[in-house]
Amino acid sequence: MIKTKNTPIWVFLAFSAIETRKAALILCWSSLAFTLYSLPWNLLLGDALGEIGKQIFLIDDWSWAAMMVPITAWYFSCLKWMDTHEGWVSRPAGAET
Repeated sequence: MIKTKNTPIWVFLAFSAIETRKAALILCWSSLAFTLYSLPWNLLLGDALGEIGKQIFLIDDWSWAAMMVPITAWYFSCLKWMDTHEGWVSRPAGAET
């Protein structure tokens, strides 16, 4: 991403190594998928998961979910800011920042 004078630091920190909107979408959706995985499904569903479910969902506390929910919200809000302020405008070939 290209940092301009209008780009806030919180957006730049999230997407500093990401060049395209597609890559930012992959980051956002993978973060959401990990957020859903990090929910303590063993506590929420109990015995309904069965033995295989207990081996797949190993997380049994809320610490990971408590961390991942704000991070995912941050990524999606940064994506929204970039879309609203046309932050994905590519620079011409050979142009310097």
